[in-house]
Amino acid sequence: MTARVTRIAGRTPTRASCRKMPERISWPSMTRPLRGAVTALLFPIVQAAAEENVPMIYPETRQADTAEVHFGVTIADPFRWLENDPRQDAEVARWLEAQNALSRPYLEALPGQQVFKRRLTAMFDHETLLPPVERAGKYFLIRNGGLDNQPQLLMRQGADGANRILIDPNIWSRDGTLALAEWATSSDGAFVAFALQDGGSDWRTIYVMDTSTGEMLDDKVEWARFTTIAWHPDGSGFYYSRFPEPEEGAAFSTSIEGHAVYFHRLGSDQSEDRLIHAPIPGRSLLHTADVTPDGRYLIVYSSALTGGVAVTVTDLTSETQQPRIIVKSYDDRWVLLGNVGTKLFFATQEDAPRGRIVTMDLSEARPEFSELIRERTDAVLREGGSALLGDRIVLSYTIDVQSRVERYRLDGTFDGNVSLPGPGSTGIVQGRPGENEAFFAFTSYDAPLTVLRLDVEANSTTVWSEPKIAVDLDDIVVEPQFYTSRDGTRIPLFVVRRKELNGPAPTMLSAYGGFGISMVPHFSPTALAWVEQGGVYAVANIRGGGEYGQAWHHAGRRANKPNAFDDFIAAGEHLIDQGITPTDGLAIQGESNGGLLIGAVVNQRPDLFAAALPGVGVLDMLRFDRFTSGAAWAEEFGSPHVEREFHTLLSYSPLHTIGESEPYPAILVTTADTDNRVVPAHSFKYAATLQAADIGERPHLLRVETRAGHGAGKPTDMVIAEYADMWTFAAHWTGLAIVEGD
Repeated sequence: MTARVTRIAGRTPTRASCRKMPERISWPSMTRPLRGAVTALLFPIVQAAAEENVPMIYPETRQADTAEVHFGVTIADPFRWLENDPRQDAEVARWLEAQNALSRPYLEALPGQQVFKRRLTAMFDHETLLPPVERAGKYFLIRNGGLDNQPQLLMRQGADGANRILIDPNIWSRDGTLALAEWATSSDGAFVAFALQDGGSDWRTIYVMDTSTGEMLDDKVEWARFTTIAWHPDGSGFYYSRFPEPEEGAAFSTSIEGHAVYFHRLGSDQSEDRLIHAPIPGRSLLHTADVTPDGRYLIVYSSALTGGVAVTVTDLTSETQQPRIIVKSYDDRWVLLGNVGTKLFFATQEDAPRGRIVTMDLSEARPEFSELIRERTDAVLREGGSALLGDRIVLSYTIDVQSRVERYRLDGTFDGNVSLPGPGSTGIVQGRPGENEAFFAFTSYDAPLTVLRLDVEANSTTVWSEPKIAVDLDDIVVEPQFYTSRDGTRIPLFVVRRKELNGPAPTMLSAYGGFGISMVPHFSPTALAWVEQGGVYAVANIRGGGEYGQAWHHAGRRANKPNAFDDFIAAGEHLIDQGITPTDGLAIQGESNGGLLIGAVVNQRPDLFAAALPGVGVLDMLRFDRFTSGAAWAEEFGSPHVEREFHTLLSYSPLHTIGESEPYPAILVTTADTDNRVVPAHSFKYAATLQAADIGERPHLLRVETRAGHGAGKPTDMVIAEYADMWTFAAHWTGLAIVEGD
């Protein structure tokens, strides 16, 4: 294969001819010291390419004659060798180094990169606390110090007592890539079980600490993944989820088959852990455990990643402890809000796409669900912001993607609204039935995450924790808007900008649109860093998410997935038509399923966008099910092994629908080497295909982070560096003028 040469000349590039990369800098043949030397020599060349009309040379990428026939369609896959693990394949490792050696100096040379890095650092530099968990007078909470690479776990005696650091991941490693993941305390607060995440991987190792002394117990549980931690009420041990131990060297690429719930008894070896909920042969299911606040019932949720769960309940006070399946289907959401004795209170979307509350009394001879609070036509129930608190049911609803919190008595009668600081969203509720004190989080695009303390009986809220940030939020305007998609569907859109901004301005548009996940208003230092420079930040609540309930999700799922792309394209057109964004001033960004979104819409409308930032994206829609957890995503996307679904997937697969002889926007593909959820091979193959295609002179670069994964647990300094690169790249190609500021 020959390398393409692209002239980088700001926002008005000129066509350049192609020529072969000189053999003397053929990356695959170089030793590590030589690669470093060549990188240093190339830095001035790439720097000039970012600032002047100097050709940029992409690394040479081998193309193989790999092809397969699917349902009569021949699919070429010349870069399949990039699916190999770079930790085990030297050629892939060299290719990655060559890509970073190209993108790193280019990004560092762009005007304003250090400005963004400084301002992002300042905006991250504020303390944030999450709602505390109370156990026997001890309060456990997560604290993010701002610029610490990882949040800490603190303990207090009393809600307003002095902080004591229980777990500080920042001392675990020099590069900050060891993170605290899931954690839970025993009912008496004597022990905390916590999961360690290494390098962004989804794998977890669980340890146990004595909270009184800070000493670590000998317990160690490995191969946990997609897990919760739930303590047995007597504190003897905890429930967790794990996979079978993978074969040596196969941990990164292993599939998600065999997920199961186990019980670990303190002081015992993991080999003695008791199997609680076994996997179903032939089904890629994920199982997670919870225990009711009174400790009576063990709840196991089983998900097929369809957006719903099956539910199994075990009475831990019974002699037999016989599991009882109370929900068999995986089609609908079910979340236990709490229990009063044998009566369980669930939020569900079964027969109610926008959500309702039902109860089941397990003391009855033949327990059945009974509706307590019916589905609303004007609002969507958010299970994650709802709970049984004190002697009330507190429910979080969203109306056009903004929260309203309501109270109900246990008999289902309405009992007033809970006061909120303003428009925004709520979540992370901590509290229990029978206890008057509770906590929950509130945030918005112009409001940092604030913890509110709720007096349930008095129905009053007070601020328990509120961050102080390095930006004047009075200068920020959040505008809820609506626009019309291709088929006439009305789509919500949030536009964030500075008050004094007049006229069109370079815009960063983001969305997700998948798995029923809602993009609710939340505070983002990265978004405000873009807005501070005079840009517009916009979020489209496209179909495929859960913003309007289950029907909204299904309208952007499987065969309906193209609706999500239509919605996003219509959002871009709306921003330009309304004079919010100038022509050639629109940048787009999304991650994971959102990365798929960005890749798909760029191929469909390359003329609409000036810059695109697909991150950790699902980009090969014909082979996504071959890697790690990908098999379960067929419930969301459809299966490439079913003919009708194959043709739908092929019609929008970012890897397979890249155009030819049509100018593309500037594209910066971002991923991480230890992402074992959406494996980086998606991004590798996509970037290689972009670089080999005749799609104009704007750069198409790959940025690969090391010792990082899908996003969770990424150190703060890595996050800041990544967004500084992405925002600088987008600013350069949208024409956003970067200023130093005060």
